[in-house]
Amino acid sequence: MPGRHSLLWKLCGLLIGLCLLLIWVSHSGGGHFERRSYHLSHEARQTLREYAAQAQIAWLQGGRAGVDQWLEQLGTHEASWALVLDAGFDSLSSTPLSIVQKRHVSFMREIDWPMSNRSQDMPAISVPFPAAPEEGRLVIQLPERFMPSALPRLVRLLAHGVLPGLLALLAGVLLYRVLIGPLAHLRAQANALRADRLATRVDPVITRRQDELGDLGRAFDHMAERLEKTVALQQRLLADLSHELRTPLTRLQVAAENEPDSEVLRERLTREVQCMRQLVDDTLELVWLDTERPRLPRDVVEVDALWEIVRENASFESGWRLEQLPTELGEECQVHGHLNGLAQALENIVRNAIRHSPAHGEVRLGGRRNGDHWHLWIDDQGPGVAEDALERIFQPFTRLNAARPGGDGFGLGLTIARCRVELQGGQVWAQNLNPGLRVYLKLPAV
Repeated sequence: MPGRHSLLWKLCGLLIGLCLLLIWVSHSGGGHFERRSYHLSHEARQTLREYAAQAQIAWLQGGRAGVDQWLEQLGTHEASWALVLDAGFDSLSSTPLSIVQKRHVSFMREIDWPMSNRSQDMPAISVPFPAAPEEGRLVIQLPERFMPSALPRLVRLLAHGVLPGLLALLAGVLLYRVLIGPLAHLRAQANALRADRLATRVDPVITRRQDELGDLGRAFDHMAERLEKTVALQQRLLADLSHELRTPLTRLQVAAENEPDSEVLRERLTREVQCMRQLVDDTLELVWLDTERPRLPRDVVEVDALWEIVRENASFESGWRLEQLPTELGEECQVHGHLNGLAQALENIVRNAIRHSPAHGEVRLGGRRNGDHWHLWIDDQGPGVAEDALERIFQPFTRLNAARPGGDGFGLGLTIARCRVELQGGQVWAQNLNPGLRVYLKLPAV
């Protein structure tokens, strides 16, 4: 079922509103014009008022006989019946009202009222005497030639065709703004991305939307950002790798040209080849982690037991005693993660901490649980880094000072560690201890 911010509800609401508006405009507009067409024309009203004036003159000059004579004359050129009544609706002619005539008088209409053309009989129209309305009135069956005609074709076309068409055009414009406009913008941004303009982004007006188009815009921005970072990383790695490989190759060339002892040359060759191999392996692993982003299986990892393995390996590599790698965690520290990936991340961080700590220093593992996550940290006793470089140390091939202790690495260990942890749903960042550096790991708790 679509969410409450889905584009489906907006389109349904727009279409429902359009249909209701079309019905209302067609009914109200057509009805308005149609009701106006029910009224008598000016010519008809003028003729009926003249008849009333003639009837009044006949009554004033001749009385009932005069009214009889006038009614007889009216019947010669009008096929409709007519009555002349006083204020009490009694006949002013010599003939009293019949039952049928009284019925007509009961349903008579004023001259300014709308006339319905749906009835079979012509309506009875009441026209007061113009000079003295309180003295009497003429009641006449409306002549057929005065009956209002049907709604003109042009007016019907306007009410039932043009106005609904304009509303449909307005709905089309709204649909374009709601749906087609953002899609056209996304197409333009996709074309810009295809033209290698990797910094292109979707208009914030679209990305702030809560419907499917907003989701599409945010996904596009995420894709463009990932693509830009990946391309930038690969370009940087290519440049840095070529620079890093140039140094051992230069040393090999110098040794090959100037070293007379073949045994020393062989040792130098072995060491430099191992160095280049390690550099290439780390670089390829970093590229693989960044581009492929593999979905690593997760298990329950006991951090305390894992730290025992990590510190044994670190002790073997560095010559440090196990007492120099203590932990403050217990068996209750368990996280969700990939065992080998987390082990490699810890080894890289510990290796970096040992490299920058004094020979008799200490690298300590600590942590605490915070809600659904474990916050782990690894403290060293090195000189730390500048505050503005706390994020930069996680960038590939970053070596802040090659002259300081441990400055002979390639600058890939912390980068790979962060990638490994982030692939497991965690985070890695650093903080100065003055002295020393603390590297934090945030991992999902069991």
